[in-house]
Amino acid sequence: MPENRTPSLPIPMSSPDLTQAERQAVMAVLRTPHLSLGPQLTAFEAAMAERVGVRHAVAVSSGTAGLHLCVRAAGIADGDCVITTPFSFAASANVLLYERAIPVFVDVDPDTGNIDPALVARAAADLAQGGKAARRWLPRKGAEQAGPLKAILAVDVFGQPADYDALAPTAEEHGVPVIEDSCEALGASYEGRTAGTLGDAGVFAFYPNKQMTTGEGGVVVTDRDDWAETARALRNQGRAVGDTWLAHTHLGYNYRMDEMSAALGLAQLTRLDELLAKRDRVAAWYGERLAEIPGVEPPRSADSATRVSWFVYVIRLGAEVDRRALVERLQDRGVPSRPYFSPIHLQPYFVERFGYRPGDFPVTEDLGWRSLALPFSGVMTQAQVDYVCRALQEALRGND
Repeated sequence: MPENRTPSLPIPMSSPDLTQAERQAVMAVLRTPHLSLGPQLTAFEAAMAERVGVRHAVAVSSGTAGLHLCVRAAGIADGDCVITTPFSFAASANVLLYERAIPVFVDVDPDTGNIDPALVARAAADLAQGGKAARRWLPRKGAEQAGPLKAILAVDVFGQPADYDALAPTAEEHGVPVIEDSCEALGASYEGRTAGTLGDAGVFAFYPNKQMTTGEGGVVVTDRDDWAETARALRNQGRAVGDTWLAHTHLGYNYRMDEMSAALGLAQLTRLDELLAKRDRVAAWYGERLAEIPGVEPPRSADSATRVSWFVYVIRLGAEVDRRALVERLQDRGVPSRPYFSPIHLQPYFVERFGYRPGDFPVTEDLGWRSLALPFSGVMTQAQVDYVCRALQEALRGND
């Protein structure tokens, strides 16, 4: 590895990439009377829709809020089934529980961590058949009154789109929409098509560790006029078009994005290509250095992912590695790291509610136990990457 001076420690797990332009944009809003539902929100939504190539962009308070609005727009309700993945951040399944729907988990592709389309097809067919066939896919408890399949919710894990061309025939056969959780994949593409546009609606998120940030925030992108209208109404306390401030046609939420966040997002969006390129560069540095370290598998991508948008940098450890001890040894060297993801079905509240057990989704569990996120952001220096990789190599020797 190239020798560079030792960077300042500790190295942060992630860092937003902000310039004076972003700070000035936020300060400019504070000099106006418009702190919510103002011109920055309108401009941000228009710029996001143009960037993604859709008719509608509906900015919201978080990616989770955006996914919840898609669930509502899809008409998913009490007892309805939604096929989704257990290898994700918990929010992608939580939004189904908000509407008392039943997440029907299927396992994932071992290379990408994305939902397995062949398993989705089998699950959808068995749910349609009902009876014993359907029970193969339903949780052990909490699904006694399971309703019909109402949607497929796929996740673009770690910035790589799921295999949507393989999912589409199942969605079409069963007449259900596809919700694309692209909260980790802004700027990615699949077979030359933009992430977020690969289902009936997509959702991006802008937490500070994402490709671009609004502090907190997200956006629903779609070409469906009906879904966009629903999302706009429900994010704003259920006010439909034409409603006065104290009129509420629908049961809604306070999922609005404020003007300061929208201004920050608008400034970041003008730099998106730069932000993505900087993340590409850091990922390339990691790839070169990790190739020299035995027992570590760098991230894998499918041929269909014409561009991976680097959200986090997640390696896989050999089965012989004690991950917990490795994390401690890295921390002793000033390097934070984080298991990524913990399987959703083994979260305590999922176990209690649905009766899941270890072994139910073996690929997800294997990835969950062997995956480790290293420090990653577009502002990382080459010296920092060098140091992380040297520390990792040293810490792995302690596993021998």
